[in-house]
Amino acid sequence: MTLNTYNNSHYGFIQSNSDATIEMKKGQYVSGYSVGILFLDECWYPTLPGNVANLSTYDFPVVLKVVPHCTQERIHVGDPTLADDVVAAAKQLEAEGAKAICGACGFFGNFQKEVADAVNIPVFMSSVIQLPWIKTGLKDGQQVGMLTADSNGITSSLYRSCGIDNEDDVVVKNLGDLPEFSAITESRGRFNNGLVRQEVVQAAKELVNENPNIGAILLECSDLPPYASEIQQAVGLPVFDFITMIRWVHMATAQKPYMGFI
Repeated sequence: MTLNTYNNSHYGFIQSNSDATIEMKKGQYVSGYSVGILFLDECWYPTLPGNVANLSTYDFPVVLKVVPHCTQERIHVGDPTLADDVVAAAKQLEAEGAKAICGACGFFGNFQKEVADAVNIPVFMSSVIQLPWIKTGLKDGQQVGMLTADSNGITSSLYRSCGIDNEDDVVVKNLGDLPEFSAITESRGRFNNGLVRQEVVQAAKELVNENPNIGAILLECSDLPPYASEIQQAVGLPVFDFITMIRWVHMATAQKPYMGFI
């Protein structure tokens, strides 16, 4: 028996005592993971458990790859000269065995189409991609509240790239100018986690209080999932973030057979 392949991606749950004939494509040097994650270059601040770039966040293996020269300044504005580097890094992950590709910054969504068209595996570059699905689950007239590291980067172009047609469905609140959270956007190398938590939770409460028709929260930034639980407790709403998306992608690309009794 040989494991099924599709687009040169190997699928199939296997046990080490299997008698199957196993093949591994040339150029794939590691195995046992499904999701490859692209992340920024030249960022300097702590990546806490829960952060997309902290490997202890996951109860399954992922592989991260830096996109050279991909700074916050360039990714936040969707610098088109970054596209080639982003695509090249995505192709490397595909060659190394990734079955799906995600990003580690919401503004990677600016390059969703370029990457998806360049590789033969599914691509989910931004947490923002979840917006249409979240909105579908809400009542008519309800909106999604989005916390972002940089509201200036939440543009019509980003929305379109992520498959969003109606921007009125989203209410955005900026965190980038908060005194302690700005240590992340400014790469200051350190921050007081308690103060960041207070700022983020307070911002979420303000967003919901000012917009009582919000039915769910989306955290755009890859640095916000460490605070998702506290945000949810504070506002009493579903909270979506990069990790909800990456877990969803992993489950779809690493299916295991069910075992049990009837």
